[in-house]
Amino acid sequence: MIHLVFNTADIAAIEAAIELDDSLAGKVIEIKDDYAVGPLMDIYETEGFQARRDWWATVLEYSPYEEQLNIVDDKLTMHHLFNELNHDENQEIWIWMGQNVHDVCGYYWVMSQCKELQGRIQVLYLNNLPFLNEKGQLFYPSYLSQIQPKEFLKAKKLARPITLSEFELDPDEWKKICQENYGVRFLEGGKKIVSVDISYYDKEILSLLTKNAQKLPSAISNILSKMKVKTGDAFIVSRLKVLAEQGKIIFNGDWEKGWKDMVIQMPGGLATIVEA
Repeated sequence: MIHLVFNTADIAAIEAAIELDDSLAGKVIEIKDDYAVGPLMDIYETEGFQARRDWWATVLEYSPYEEQLNIVDDKLTMHHLFNELNHDENQEIWIWMGQNVHDVCGYYWVMSQCKELQGRIQVLYLNNLPFLNEKGQLFYPSYLSQIQPKEFLKAKKLARPITLSEFELDPDEWKKICQENYGVRFLEGGKKIVSVDISYYDKEILSLLTKNAQKLPSAISNILSKMKVKTGDAFIVSRLKVLAEQGKIIFNGDWEKGWKDMVIQMPGGLATIVEA
């Protein structure tokens, strides 16, 4: 059994569940790219793949994640996965998805390459399902990592084979999304992905900034905690840079020293950081 997840934190969650239930025994593999943002046109071709990689290089510049660009190689991950399945006809994949656009876009990216694996892929989409938190209260998790390990023992009963119609329709849906090639995607419900312009988050990002100067890490933390539809911190910073180019915000500091050195303020706001 090979467990496929889409967030680093989900690896530990599944591994903790495996320790409680030997029937789940198997390796856990992560698809690392965030296909909810960025260009997707011709993503399976060399030119499209490179265009996406170049876009990520711009987004990750000066971030704490610059080295990730050379670490994230989902194409290679899938190559190794297919080799393992070819060498063991009894091996199967379990795809785990939380109810969030990151996981669902990752699922579509994987599924569009798995036509020959019909009958060997199980999916567990924890869509709009209640679980118990540490206090014994019901809640609806968006990410697998929010679920207690013992709760996964119930969730495993939801595993089902991907249907023939899904093998036919899901790749077509993903092809349509890729051809639209908008910069941002979000989850409308079920597995329905809606594409919008890359500036989709800009208005909300601006509304969550203080007028006066603040350290960039502090601004990022506040934005992430309050924004309605979540996205990654590096993507948020890339949009802040665009907003600065448009004159809507001001950056002070040396990008070469990383995020921690940068200060952000609104035009007309105090340039000095006021300590709480």
